Amino acid sequence: CTEVLFGNEALNEVASSTAVDIVMAAIVGAAGLMPTLSAIKADKKVLLANKESLVMAGSIFMQALNSSNATLLPIDSEHNAIFQCLPSDYSADNKSVVKKLILSASGGPFRDWSIEAMQAATPEQACAHPNWSMGNKISVDSATMMNKGLEVIEARWLFDTPVDRIDVLVHPQSIIHSLVQYIDGSMLAQLGNPDMKIPIAYGLAWPDRIHSAVPDLDLIDIAKLDFEAPDSNRFPCLKLAYDAASVGGNAPTVLNAANEIAVQAFLERKISFTQIGQVVEDTLSKFSFCEPVSLEDVQDADKKARVKSN
Repeated sequence: CTEVLFGNEALNEVASSTAVDIVMAAIVGAAGLMPTLSAIKADKKVLLANKESLVMAGSIFMQALNSSNATLLPIDSEHNAIFQCLPSDYSADNKSVVKKLILSASGGPFRDWSIEAMQAATPEQACAHPNWSMGNKISVDSATMMNKGLEVIEARWLFDTPVDRIDVLVHPQSIIHSLVQYIDGSMLAQLGNPDMKIPIAYGLAWPDRIHSAVPDLDLIDIAKLDFEAPDSNRFPCLKLAYDAASVGGNAPTVLNAANEIAVQAFLERKISFTQIGQVVEDTLSKFSFCEPVSLEDVQDADKKARVKSN
């Protein structure tokens, strides 16, 4: 078989090619929606790292998946961890045994910063993630905690779980990648060094396992693991994402589009770091939300949100 990491050319053609068995959907942002859907419709094994596909078009995406013979495996470290901790036969028949899904978050580079300090933060500081090596856009999303909000919306669709049963837990060491809480009081967690080779290897080999070339986790060397609640006052983007998820319809589409525009403006030094959340909130306030029934509806909401965000 052939594994493909999406590039910038002929994405839909590659996704649907008969020469390709496994497709890794790893484009950042809204640009990943159409090629990822093409891979689903072509019945591929899709390793999903493009969370925006589900954030923007969750119901439409899942309808396409359920109508296909494709296999969808989450590759974001948090969702991959949840997938590993859920029952292997997880379905509507045994969903009631799960009480909560808990997404871990590092807290990003500004976890201990005051709002006043964050107002003067530079793109270089926002992109200096303490644990992960990532691109600029996702690094800024991690710094605002919008990335975790987008992951909440992604988890809602991936695991068919109400948003009020998905929590976020700040865990600065990024060793526990996420957890599943069961009704009997048990809590299962997936641990590992912060390296994307682990979830990628799991996705490529699933349902088996292969060597990932990641060093073994040394718990004695780590010594302790810390946890804290997220601070919605200093990181309002997380609450905005929860609110959009609760509203539903095309609210997450608008949220994502506004965030992409705001993050790019920050990276270009046109707005401050703390204005990212303000742009998103202001854009959301300009819309009356409705349920999209087609991809055209999703794309229209995305386009209008980008215009209103500028």
